[in-house]
Amino acid sequence: MLQIYNTMTQAKEEFRPIEEGKVRLYVCGLTVYDYTHLGHARMLVAFDVIVRYLRARGFDVTYVRNITDIDDKILQRANENNELFSDLTERFIESMHEDEKALAILPPDQEPRATSHIDQIVAMIEVLIEKEFAYRADNGDVYFSVMRFPDYGKLSKKKMDELLDGARIEVGELKQDPRDFVLWKSSPDDGVGWDSPWGYGRPGWHIECSAMSNSTLGNNFDIHGGGTDLLFPHHENEIAQSECANDSKFANLWMHNGPLRVDNEKMSKSLGNFFTVREVIKKYSPEVVRHLLIASHYRSPINYSEQSLQQSAKALERFYIALQDLEIESAKSLTNSRFEKAFLAAMDDDFNTAEAFAVLFELVTEINKQKHADSDLANQLGKLLVRLGGILGVLQSNPADFLQSDQSVELDAAAIDQLIAEREQARADKNWNRADEIRDQLAAMKVVVEDGADGSGWRIER
Repeated sequence: MLQIYNTMTQAKEEFRPIEEGKVRLYVCGLTVYDYTHLGHARMLVAFDVIVRYLRARGFDVTYVRNITDIDDKILQRANENNELFSDLTERFIESMHEDEKALAILPPDQEPRATSHIDQIVAMIEVLIEKEFAYRADNGDVYFSVMRFPDYGKLSKKKMDELLDGARIEVGELKQDPRDFVLWKSSPDDGVGWDSPWGYGRPGWHIECSAMSNSTLGNNFDIHGGGTDLLFPHHENEIAQSECANDSKFANLWMHNGPLRVDNEKMSKSLGNFFTVREVIKKYSPEVVRHLLIASHYRSPINYSEQSLQQSAKALERFYIALQDLEIESAKSLTNSRFEKAFLAAMDDDFNTAEAFAVLFELVTEINKQKHADSDLANQLGKLLVRLGGILGVLQSNPADFLQSDQSVELDAAAIDQLIAEREQARADKNWNRADEIRDQLAAMKVVVEDGADGSGWRIER
């Protein structure tokens, strides 16, 4: 029985999809005006694991993750660069896809863009105005009237009175109530926008996701997800405008991944602790970064640090060392083993990846034990480890490729192999001094020599 924590009810619930065997999932994606950073990666990887597991359980998943490609930040950055906003967004969408591929993030089934859904956005705003949930201000802006939706705050558990205390009207805004939020922004001055019944302008951020989810998944769907930073006001506003426009429940279940912190501080450019994915994977294997992002439960905060990355590298090293001498391709498949049952039980408990990894480490211990007792069983267990790891998006590399590579160290594999061969010859000649000299030379290069019955191998010291 799959249990998922629902942010709306603040409790774990048995997951029952609207249509048996099928899952419709919408996740708020990136606003593309810069490179993908580690906070983005936390969300992308978290929901990648969730989708992978739902599919592994046999669900037919339709995964939609949008792109916000029109926004004030985008326009500001394009203006600073003296380029078209569309050229800016295309460049960063391409870089986002490159980073996703590096981190083994599977592409969503649909990736709608805001600029491709202007007609749907306009149509939804028209419905909201017709039903008197929204109004046009004298300057051409259109606002949603928060007081017209009594359930406002039901996701974030915020009360109307406390929202009023912190609300204010910015310069140029003509809201009837400071709690109201914009659906359509008049933009006659900068020339970036689209025609609408209320004049030339562009959509507000919140209405974009309501229109895109509605057009791809319908009025009511199974799961809506995103980072905790989007819970209020973005997701709260999505609920209000969607349920008012469609006269139906919006999403049945809400999921939010926890934040990423850097050395126990909030990641921020002003603090100098802001890291993009492409910066980090120059120094650490993308699989190491992915492991760090999923080793903790998706709802818990993650602390990014050199120490935590090194711990992830050591964890993956342990897995791959266990796999390196196995013959798993020809091994029989193990099904319904105690390890698989425990793994599935962990993941059925709100996608508890931390507990799932604990099960995989138990599996490694058993593999190492059976290597000396029952090689066939060891191979079967190794095949199971790779299969279960694949559900998490890890352990799919050739063990030698992982163990003999390290982004932080410049290596000449051919030169290392030559030194290993020289050392083996020295040992055969009983020239122990020369063999020890070569071992020390390799150690200085962060190369660990592993002697076995079939000769000597090597790996990078982590």
